[in-house]
Amino acid sequence: QVQLVESGGGLAQPGGSLRLSCAASGFTFNLFAMSWVRQAPGKGLEWVSGIYSDSRESHVADSVKGRFTISRDNAKNTLYLQIDSLKPEDTARYYCARGGYEYDYWGQGTQVTVSS
Repeated sequence: QVQLVESGGGLAQPGGSLRLSCAASGFTFNLFAMSWVRQAPGKGLEWVSGIYSDSRESHVADSVKGRFTISRDNAKNTLYLQIDSLKPEDTARYYCARGGYEYDYWGQGTQVTVSS
């Protein structure tokens, strides 16, 4: 069955960096676009970034542009999100999802908390 397992979250200081990972299994990873979506406390889901199946294109939300970088390693069936210059408003649960604009599978999420 399809599984998406995120990791790499945690407590980080403002200005710091984190690298989130999403290990995919149960499907042919290199055939699907993938995305990162986050949910801050008390708020709705926010699309953060997406990447084509072959990495030829990727997109990042304007709110995080210049600080977030999405990438993937199809040989390892893994999706990544590099987060630099962390801000308190980045505090959220981060989910990877299969798809570019519509998502049919989600991981359980990894919590990112930015605080000094």
